[in-house]
Order: sequence, then structure tokens, then C-alpha cells
Amino acid sequence: MPEQKPVPRRYFIALLGSLGGSFALFYLALFGLGATGHLPPPGFANSICVDEKLAHLRDRPPQAANLLVIGSSIAWRHFDGDVVRNETPQAQPLNGAFCGLTINQSTYAADWLLGHNDSVREVLLIASPHDFENCGRMRTAVFDAADADAFVYGGSSPWPYYIKYFAPAALLRNALTVGAKRQGGAVMDPLVFDRYASGPMENDGVRDTLLYGPVRHLDQACFDALDRFAREMRRSGRRLMVASTPMHPAWKRQYDPSNVMQDGFGARVRQVLAASGGEYWDGDGARVVSEAAFYDAIHLHWSAVAPYSAALARHFQFGVAPPAAAASLVGASRL
Repeated sequence: MPEQKPVPRRYFIALLGSLGGSFALFYLALFGLGATGHLPPPGFANSICVDEKLAHLRDRPPQAANLLVIGSSIAWRHFDGDVVRNETPQAQPLNGAFCGLTINQSTYAADWLLGHNDSVREVLLIASPHDFENCGRMRTAVFDAADADAFVYGGSSPWPYYIKYFAPAALLRNALTVGAKRQGGAVMDPLVFDRYASGPMENDGVRDTLLYGPVRHLDQACFDALDRFAREMRRSGRRLMVASTPMHPAWKRQYDPSNVMQDGFGARVRQVLAASGGEYWDGDGARVVSEAAFYDAIHLHWSAVAPYSAALARHFQFGVAPPAAAASLVGASRL
């Protein structure tokens, strides 16, 4: 057998030099993006709107909130805290909703936020039937709680997370659009936050499609996740409220003309909440907005969020019902 020659020392030096140079170029690119306002946040969830929300919470920590709003993008965009406080001044809201989540993921994020906001006594879930479709197929932990703890609440440096969650294609794609989205205005899917961490969508236009199709299957795993969360809210003495969002009349004419799906959805939510004293309000059936209010099948223009938020506050009377008493009212969910 021929004698193996030792690997030249200069090979290791060149390898380490190349790695070091790659890291240096990567971080130089990040610093350049940051200097021009085009640096996306670290990709904890590999979803720009989720990651941007985490970055917002890091930059503007909530102060003594007593009302936590949870859910997906409709909860993020369909809650006007100023209107709610005008109706119920005792409310101190924090919008803890993240876009694109199923119910099991929304309750995961809510558990994480409640762990850092002991002052919260009421939790409001704003949801559409679409949020209850695919829980069994979606990973519940939408982000790593330990990393989110360190980043949002622990003051850790963001730079190591760009390596840990290295995704160059997503980073480049987001860098091309995040600057404009942070400016808001007429841009599609803006990444703008108000002082309650809600996401106003002030674009007056509409999508060229309803975007969201029919709800083909309400997943029992979603209702199981809601049931677990509702029981935990009762054990912790917190009041849980669930509100459905308005649906575009054109979507209902096309996909649910007899309201069978919507009625069935509401009935199943009420059934879950009955065991824990939670409350349900049919925000679609309340008909508080017109057809012109919609941006797509489920999202409202910000101007239409005001009457919806006012109706929410008037119905639930945030801060009025004692949390422990509200949690003990088994079977007293509101119609």
C-alpha cells in the first residue's frame, strides 16, 4: 500500500481563510442592508411577517397589557386599539397575533406571550374558519421559544441568528421588498405596526382575486388546540373570548351560500368554549361592515376595522367582567 502523504498545512489555512472570508462578506452584506433600511429580521419562523413582528416586540416592549389579542393575520390587522380604548377605556391591549398561523400555532404563540406578560387578564382570539383547516399538518412550534425569549426579551444580539437560521434565498427575497413594506401606504401586505402592535392595512385598493378559496374541512386538531388553550385560560383565571371575522359577501355567495359552513363553525367553537366558560361572538353574522370594506375574502381595509373593533368592544366589554368570575361561568358563552 502506497504511503499516504500528509495534508499540507497550507490547505487548512486556505480553508479557514475561505470560511472566514465568507463570513466577513456575509456580515458586510447584512450591515449594508441594515444601513439602507433593507435588512430583514432574523428568520426565526422563516416568515417575514412573523419575524418582523418579533423584531417589533423587541424594539417596543409592551407595557402592562391586560388584554391580549391572538390569531393569524386577521387578528393582527382587524384590531384598532384606539377605537377599543374609546369604547372600553379600562382595556390596555397588546396585539399578539402573527400572520399565517393555524389555531394550534396561534395558541402556541399566545402561551409564549403570556409567559412574559403576567398582567394580561383577558385573551381575545379573532379567527376565520380558514384558521381551523390544517392544524394536524402544521408544526405547532412556529418559532423556537428559547431563541425568541433571548431575542425579544433577553436583549441578545441579532447577528448570530442570521447564521443559525441561514436561508440566503429567503433573505434576498425579503431584502428586495421589506423596505417598501415597512413604509406602508399603497404597498401590498405592509409591515407597519401601531402602538398596540396591530398591523394597519391602509391600502385603499383591492386584490384582483378573493385569494382565499372554500373551507373544505374543519380540522378536529384545531378544535382540540382551542379546547386545551381554553381550559388553561380557565385554570389561570383568565377570560377567553373568541370572535369570528367578517367574510366577504362575494366569498359567501360563491362558497357558502346557505351559511352551512359558517353556522357549523360557530356551533363547534361554542361547544368547545362551553366546557371552560369561554365566550363567542359571530362577527360575520353581526354585519357591521359592507362589501366595500374588504381587501380580499377575509381582510378588511383599516377604515373598516374601526366599526368592527367598536362592535367587539361593545359586545365583550373588555375589562368589565372579573376574570376569575368569567372563567368560572361554565356553559355561559354568549351568542
